[in-house]
Amino acid sequence: MTRRPRGPAGPTPTAGAGFTLVEVLVALSILAVLAGLAWRGLDGMLRARDASHQAVERTARLNTVLVQWEQDWAAVFDTRTVPAVNFDGRALRLTRSVRDGVAVVVWMVDDKGRWGRWLGPATTLALPLRDSWMASQQLLGSEPGLVTLVDKVAGWQLYYYRGNAWSNSQSSAGSGPPGPAAAASGAAAREPLPDGVRLVLDLGNGVNLTRDLALGPHGS
Repeated sequence: MTRRPRGPAGPTPTAGAGFTLVEVLVALSILAVLAGLAWRGLDGMLRARDASHQAVERTARLNTVLVQWEQDWAAVFDTRTVPAVNFDGRALRLTRSVRDGVAVVVWMVDDKGRWGRWLGPATTLALPLRDSWMASQQLLGSEPGLVTLVDKVAGWQLYYYRGNAWSNSQSSAGSGPPGPAAAASGAAAREPLPDGVRLVLDLGNGVNLTRDLALGPHGS
């Protein structure tokens, strides 16, 4: 049997005997840092994916809402009993033809920044239409039949195209006095129907949605 030579202080240490405690702690620290960086990168990717998914869903929802918006404007019917179109900065009121007659439609942004739509009952009589118009002026945003379409809307504005020019829909230019029936109901002055309407929807964070709509001839 061959004996290993002994040095003056004992056996000579062999190469690769192992790691010291300090080396293990340093390696663990490096691994922890790398794991943290990897997690942050993965978390950022997941957040970006979720934000992109939400943006796509909101865009698709807005496109669906704007189809309904265009349909309401295309079906505006001036009954000459109440104003066919009226916008007060918070709510837009329209009278439009529906299957069973005429109904009042309201598009409004409530105090919580929700853009919603309310559809009143259909009627063929003047008195119920005036009652529906009056009820539409008292909406708070929580009434039955009011459907929230878009959340987190900072505000909105409408512009009308009349006389080859765009003007603020709240301008009194071009508005006529209320008819006898409208005056009796306390409704706002009747406005001539515009040739086009521009919707500017403030979605917050500096993002605005603008949609122009050309209007054809309306019933009367």
